[in-house]
Amino acid sequence: MNINGRHYRTIWLGADGWSVEVIDQTKLPHRFETIALRTVEDAARAIKTMQVRGAPLIGATAAYGLALAMRADPSDAGLDRAIPFLAAQRPTAVNLRWALEEMRRVLAPLPSAERTAAAYARAVQICDEDVESCRRIGDNGLALIKEVAARKKPGEPVNILTHCNAGWIACVDWGTATAPIYRAHDAGIPVHVWVDETRPRNQGASLTAFELGAHGVPHTIIVDNAGGHYMQHGQVDLCIVGTDRVTRNGDVANKIGTYLKALAAKDNGVPFYVALPHTTIDWRLDDGRRIEIEERPADEVLKMTGRLPDGSVATVEIAAPGSPAANPAFDVTPARLVTGFITERGVCPASEAGLLGLYPEQRRAG
Repeated sequence: MNINGRHYRTIWLGADGWSVEVIDQTKLPHRFETIALRTVEDAARAIKTMQVRGAPLIGATAAYGLALAMRADPSDAGLDRAIPFLAAQRPTAVNLRWALEEMRRVLAPLPSAERTAAAYARAVQICDEDVESCRRIGDNGLALIKEVAARKKPGEPVNILTHCNAGWIACVDWGTATAPIYRAHDAGIPVHVWVDETRPRNQGASLTAFELGAHGVPHTIIVDNAGGHYMQHGQVDLCIVGTDRVTRNGDVANKIGTYLKALAAKDNGVPFYVALPHTTIDWRLDDGRRIEIEERPADEVLKMTGRLPDGSVATVEIAAPGSPAANPAFDVTPARLVTGFITERGVCPASEAGLLGLYPEQRRAG
């Protein structure tokens, strides 16, 4: 997407042809900075500290991280050491595991001398495939927005509520939940996005609003607890969120607070869609209650970072001194609350049968 008139992906090869550059998301929206990853440790740190975040981008970064590892040590021992090291950085997003398993599939049969080049080649492909998947998600979600727009008065916007950041910053380009929004906006369909601030890290206020604004999409930041209010007053036409993992039966793990938005949507008859590529589906799990939920540091709840009047950026305490905090990063929305999935292959019900209708190759033998 575009930042100050220049097209960016979120991850790319450096000018030297081997280092990896990414947008440092911890600096947004106050500063736009990029950083270079030169070792597998750099890639792991970027994933762990959320300099890169979003399930598809985490997978892409892990793929490049393994390429950096192979550049340093392409032996079997190097491969066996790097994969679990990268996998341990974020436990919930299944794209991380998928990307590493895909890289192992490609690299393990090769002699050591061929692994580095093959790792870089597959990492580039994974990034390109993610861009294409997100573009197709945009096309398939656009049809849903067009249906709503057709029922509106001329010029009246389609009001879409989203949660956290499932935009191009969370992917390689386009995004998942935002891809249909960008496609609609670019097609001239009036849209307006209610952007949940998404505490505790404020990825909605910091990241989603940043990228929507950079692309010229009308939007309004709201506190997390306001979504139900706007639904009650008929000011939300549909919800579109992303996800870090979808189980075989259609349960959805996404940023904490998604479950509450789905409940409010169900109570108010607002369609609730989840946008995702195939790499986010965990075909091994049949029940979202079995998903490991990452518990992040308490300081994310107890402190907040912002820009001061003099332009400097500071982190301040916002809670009562001495109070502890719990910080589960995700919650699980049961499939029964999800209207449907928007994927690169089409839109389907949130169920095993719905997913298998789009991905029949995942049917179990017998």
